[in-house]
Amino acid sequence: MSEENKPRTLSLKPVPKRRVDPLAPRRPPVRPPGPARAKSVSESAPKAPRPPLPHRDESPRAFETRAAVRTPAPGSSNAQAPGMVRLNKRMADLGLCSRREADEWIARGWVLVNGEPAQMGWPVPHDARVEVLPQAHHQQNARVTIVLNKPMGYVSGQPEDGHESAAVLVQGDRRWREDPNRSRHYAPEHSRGLAPAGRLDIDSIGLLVLTQDGRVARTLIGEDSDVEKEYLVRVQWAPNGPQGEGVVGENVQAVFPHERLALLRHGLSLDGQALKPAQVDWQNPEQLRFVLTEGKKRQIRRMCEQVGLHVVGLKRIRIGRVVLGNLPVGQWRYLGANERF
Repeated sequence: MSEENKPRTLSLKPVPKRRVDPLAPRRPPVRPPGPARAKSVSESAPKAPRPPLPHRDESPRAFETRAAVRTPAPGSSNAQAPGMVRLNKRMADLGLCSRREADEWIARGWVLVNGEPAQMGWPVPHDARVEVLPQAHHQQNARVTIVLNKPMGYVSGQPEDGHESAAVLVQGDRRWREDPNRSRHYAPEHSRGLAPAGRLDIDSIGLLVLTQDGRVARTLIGEDSDVEKEYLVRVQWAPNGPQGEGVVGENVQAVFPHERLALLRHGLSLDGQALKPAQVDWQNPEQLRFVLTEGKKRQIRRMCEQVGLHVVGLKRIRIGRVVLGNLPVGQWRYLGANERF
């Protein structure tokens, strides 16, 4: 058989596998071109023109109707309408609790507005009926308020600059033995979550109120608080500063100009704001008695500096109707159930 007539065979050689990089991005598959998609009859047909919009009535009556539709209803989470106030603020204004407590009670379902369970952030009218369930009252009654005679060297709030908070003194072994509120027994949870209701400087001593009750805090340090705080302040006459010339430490009253005492009572400003009138009188030749209704940072010391006095000792002895009395330094007692500031 000749070479031309021999049957030809197809030899198949193995094709080497192509290495694929698993991290390489995948390319989309290439689709062969196909016939164009035919349009449906509804797409190809001409669209009818839209009818003109009806004429809007711009009369005052129509405007009032549209405005009424946009006004959020009581209890809605939209922006507050005129005459509405957030529920937590309304509860604080009513003296039920603090705003923080209100948010907690609302979240737990313990607050009703006009008989319906409240929701967080609700704006309500001033005449809304706000009810608090008994669970909230039970929780609130379990919270305590502490009256402490703060020693020097402790800060009122959180520890700072290596100094401890006065709250660390609220321990069972430091409770005043003559506490008139003996019916209340000390428990470790009474030492937790205590917040100062009014500051007292690290180098000042005397009456400090620590509380777990938001109502007490709002009464003493709220924006509209006018509770009196009484202090005994020992001073020196230092017209050129405490390290300057002319410092007088005895019989200060005799050398202190009377017109500057009038300034202490009314006429000074701190941080660009005029201070409220204060009661300031000589208790003895080296000691003044201050009665304030506000509590700016280091207020009495800064007031005295402005009139040439240097404070060498400061003790708070009264807040509202609660007095320090015979409470020993570094000891504490409970605020009585019938005591009010």
